[in-house]
Amino acid sequence: MQRFKIKLLTGALSCTLVALGATFAPAIHAAHADPAFYEASPEAVMGTPGTIVHIESMHGAPLGASAYRLLYRSTDPSNRPIVVSGIVVIPAGVPPQDGRPIVAWAHPTTGVVSRCAPSQARFVFQTMMGLRDMVRRGYIVVATDYPGLGTPGPHPYLVGDSEGRAVLDAVRAVRNLPQASAGDRYAVWGHSQGGQAALFAGAMAQTYAPELKLVGVAVASPATDLQTLLRDDADTDGGRNITAMTLWSWSQVFHLPLNNVIAPDAMPAVDALSNECIESPIDMLERARSQRPLREQFLSVDDITRVEPWHSLLLANIPGTLPLDVPIFVAQGDADHLVLPSVTQAYVQRLCRAGDKVQYLSMPGVAHGWAGADSALPAVAWMADRFAGEAAPDSCTSLR
Repeated sequence: MQRFKIKLLTGALSCTLVALGATFAPAIHAAHADPAFYEASPEAVMGTPGTIVHIESMHGAPLGASAYRLLYRSTDPSNRPIVVSGIVVIPAGVPPQDGRPIVAWAHPTTGVVSRCAPSQARFVFQTMMGLRDMVRRGYIVVATDYPGLGTPGPHPYLVGDSEGRAVLDAVRAVRNLPQASAGDRYAVWGHSQGGQAALFAGAMAQTYAPELKLVGVAVASPATDLQTLLRDDADTDGGRNITAMTLWSWSQVFHLPLNNVIAPDAMPAVDALSNECIESPIDMLERARSQRPLREQFLSVDDITRVEPWHSLLLANIPGTLPLDVPIFVAQGDADHLVLPSVTQAYVQRLCRAGDKVQYLSMPGVAHGWAGADSALPAVAWMADRFAGEAAPDSCTSLR
């Protein structure tokens, strides 16, 4: 499908479509995940975060790399043990003496119910932005599904602490995989929802996983100011999609009623959107139909960001600044109508005022759905410099 056709479908949701415009080809392999793979007994769930419960090989990784589907142990924000699924891609060839560097890929929105896990998707290797370049450079790439995707849901959508733990424990899982020959240095790279996950992982890395060495965090169009995301985008198709999934997920995760914030006649559309995955252009067409009723009737409150407990939850899931020794790469498309450039720029200014070293890349004409793909090469090059020990560039002086 042509790139401009994909943009016409929503022009708003990022998710997995960015790589699909040129990848519908016989070489694509289906994931064919057995649902039983994602199951674990209560006894199996118990254990050290990052240890592996199940592993199985996968086909279709690029450049002769080996790939595996993982089920690994993690914790939820209340420190209760859980299992999380994901994928690891290991380059071919002899590893360096100090082990292969690791890049943790944090994926953009794929859905909020269990069957929407990227590790179950047909096009998973094509939607890991920069995968070929990272494999070519000899990096292990590990991609968490996040809790509640693959494993029993619901997925805590846009809950940063939950995502961050899953990202860091995925890196630990790779370190527990003998065939990976993984070192202890890693970077985190994410787009949209994955940008939020990457920033939370970077902020909590020193306390949650102090045995690992984080060299940098790279993000594209990250979900930072969730209040603005839900308020200012409320009258767009993409904004209604995001708001519907967020409210539905949080109602399940935090046991909150929806009948006081969503109009009764809108609930069928909200339920439909929240049970649909995002992998292909066909999925996007289905979502366009499902969200159509929300144009006429959706929220029963004027501003969801002012209503408790939603207000406090939104504030709690806005990323903060990062430790000063963790450099940051931020890419933003200036044609992004979902994650607004002004919002990302305001977040970058926060980082700069805190003393963080930030390289900021503005991409003219790039919309939200293409931010991850269009920034992948410079993001990987930036991470390569961090692995090489080069001084991090800093755009803060020119941004002040």
